[in-house]
Amino acid sequence: MQLVLRDPNQGPFLSKVIAYGRDEQLLSDEELAQIKAKAMLMSLKLADKFYNKYKMHLLEQAAFDVIGVVSLGLIALTERNESRALSLLQQNDGVVKSFQKGWSMLTVVSQFKQNGKSIYGDVDKNLMEQVSCPPDSDEWQGWQSYQDALSDHQRQQAIAVLRQHFYHIGSYDPLECLNLEGVLAEAVLYRICFGDIKVREDLKRKIGQIELNPAWFAEDYIQVATDKALALLPAESVAIIKADLGKHFNAGILRTLQFAQHYRTLLLADASPEKLERFEYKEGLHGLLGWPVYLQF
Repeated sequence: MQLVLRDPNQGPFLSKVIAYGRDEQLLSDEELAQIKAKAMLMSLKLADKFYNKYKMHLLEQAAFDVIGVVSLGLIALTERNESRALSLLQQNDGVVKSFQKGWSMLTVVSQFKQNGKSIYGDVDKNLMEQVSCPPDSDEWQGWQSYQDALSDHQRQQAIAVLRQHFYHIGSYDPLECLNLEGVLAEAVLYRICFGDIKVREDLKRKIGQIELNPAWFAEDYIQVATDKALALLPAESVAIIKADLGKHFNAGILRTLQFAQHYRTLLLADASPEKLERFEYKEGLHGLLGWPVYLQF
């Protein structure tokens, strides 16, 4: 396995660390040979499990995968410190530890991916392709790809927490709940209208059974209701949710409440389901933050 770089500042971190060790005369020929041998052995194991180890181009791809995954693990374990990373690689199990760490990281952030069955088992295929890298590549975006996947995973986790705490059907399907802000908004809207109970798919029907309090139509009131809901969640989830919320979150719910008031008027006037649906689309269904998208029969 080749482990060299054209530009040590841009390529995979594993190659960068090896280049650092050689430049600083901290990595002997024997140690380098041992690192290469261990990386090659891991490539063979990866190819045997996910590819065809008897086809040269697939064995090469497995080697690129190992370089990317080990680079991820090295960065995570050493905080991108080249000296610490080199010391880790020089340990007997340094390459294995780094690979295991990187693979674990990829497995975690692949939990909610919906790209079909992956040839890599629990690791998303597209993410692996972004992390995988030749050793002499001029540029490696594997760490940034992982960070993007991690941010998305954290948002998906926060949605799952919201569903568990505030929805009668707490199960989470990523294909149904694509927007963290929207999931929170629906919960806040429902709690404003009906009190501290879990969301059911009945708001469009029940909105005609209540009076909409004028006090609700104020962004300050909506903020208090939102803070009250968030106070029930784990601190880690709250931090993720707050970072994701747009600055017009309260204004968006206020607009939806104003829409709900008109929707209620039509409902009480015995408007047909078709007329109610046309009214929803006229007002811009996808622009109504927190308004449920299920069909009302």
